[in-house]
Amino acid sequence: MSVGTSSAQGDRDARCVPAPRHGDLAELGIGPDELPDGLVVADEHGHVVCFNAAAARITAVSPAEALGRRLEKALPLEDLEGRRWWQLTDPYGGLAIRAGQPERNLLLPGGREVLVSARYIRSRPTGPVRRVVVCLRDTEARRRTERSHAELIATVAHELRSPLTSVKGFTATLLAKWERFTDDQKRLMLETVDADADRVTRLIAELLDISRIDSGRLELRRQPVDIGAAVGRHIQAYVAAGQPADRFLLRIEQPLPALWADPDKIDQVLSNLIENAVRHGEGTVTIDITPTATAANTATSVTVSDEGPGIPEESMNRVFTRFWRGSKRGGTGLGLYIVKGIVEVHGGTITVGRAAGGGAEFRFTLPVGAPAYLA
Repeated sequence: MSVGTSSAQGDRDARCVPAPRHGDLAELGIGPDELPDGLVVADEHGHVVCFNAAAARITAVSPAEALGRRLEKALPLEDLEGRRWWQLTDPYGGLAIRAGQPERNLLLPGGREVLVSARYIRSRPTGPVRRVVVCLRDTEARRRTERSHAELIATVAHELRSPLTSVKGFTATLLAKWERFTDDQKRLMLETVDADADRVTRLIAELLDISRIDSGRLELRRQPVDIGAAVGRHIQAYVAAGQPADRFLLRIEQPLPALWADPDKIDQVLSNLIENAVRHGEGTVTIDITPTATAANTATSVTVSDEGPGIPEESMNRVFTRFWRGSKRGGTGLGLYIVKGIVEVHGGTITVGRAAGGGAEFRFTLPVGAPAYLA
């Protein structure tokens, strides 16, 4: 593909010297500056004939400085060991069968990393190089992903270490000194081990959910779901655990449309949202279930709100990101990220705002959907 510009673009786009022939991009009316990646092209003599806007942004070199210069001068790249890349690769004098260079991390002056790949354009398979086409990509997005993965690993290691240390300590103590403890002491230690084992199991389940959400492999088993009954079961569990019954208010607007969803995944969403309201909120926890009409279909909306201090406005846009915590009361900060992923896999939406009572308000809407064998 040659990288010439159309005559209509030539006047406004001085970043590329027009090539003798127009390529496919020019015929489509697309100029080099409209490409998302940095594009640098050198001619058969090694002089830069194209340096688009993305390349200028990534390298902090203006097109006026780059055009007409030798490629190695306009784009001085080094590998991670400090060796000059153009001397290593020698595009014009290297092997005649070489077609280019695969993508790799290289360094610009000042130490900034960029992803660089190159293609050598020849008039015939083993002929001289007519063009060297270089693609530049900023590594910032990749570094953010790598930092996110590193944070995930660090968080998981921290969260796993505490319960596993407890499990190891109690089991070792019981094995070494079983006869010295009373039955009540043994029960207390075994109950602690059981609770910590549950905590590890939950964390592993969260990690699996995150992996499936990020890779688009979260599977749904759609069945009829009685959303009101599901919320009622969660409320009963909290009351049985010691929460006052009058702390919860469930309001259902009838008639609700038939909801086909994955009951286990919906339970996971409800559990997380209600637990957040109980643990981090105050006053009455109100759950409203209402039918909702969307542009494409009928849907069911569930709103969970409390009367606590709520979520600061500056944190609203970070609530559904990884590791966000509403308070310092523990947790991995992964729950709401998973909740959002589950709701969106169902084709629904979830929002956060301020409740009428001043607390936090989470609202998710699920389309009616269809059973698994029809989906």
